[in-house]
Amino acid sequence: MPLTLQDAQTVIAGAHERAAKLAAPVTVAVVDEGGHLQALGRMNGAPPLSAQIAQVKAASVALFRRDGAVLRKMQETSPDFFAQLDHAVRVPILVGAGAVLIVRGDTVLGALAVSGGTVPGQDDECAEAALAALAD
Repeated sequence: MPLTLQDAQTVIAGAHERAAKLAAPVTVAVVDEGGHLQALGRMNGAPPLSAQIAQVKAASVALFRRDGAVLRKMQETSPDFFAQLDHAVRVPILVGAGAVLIVRGDTVLGALAVSGGTVPGQDDECAEAALAALAD
């Protein structure tokens, strides 16, 4: 069963709830398994650029089928490869915190990414809360 709009909205609500507790206005992007935007939620006060960043981070995770932390390690070990990706693919690739796959069983349904946290770790914490909301 694919990720539904209701699922995407649940993910966004879970991340926004955690972000509110952290006093960190963020944007959350949810994409399908092909990296196409399904839903976007930008909190009041979130940086305008955070919408584009969240969407690109989420699409990158979905297309690589790897969470942001794994992509970061790949980028560190293969910087030349990642430097050339913009020339090889039609969409930008951005590796960053707060980007995770949405998986049901062994099936990748899509990905989500959070952008706009004001201190390190907040994007990741909000992404974890988003996944937890979906699991409930």
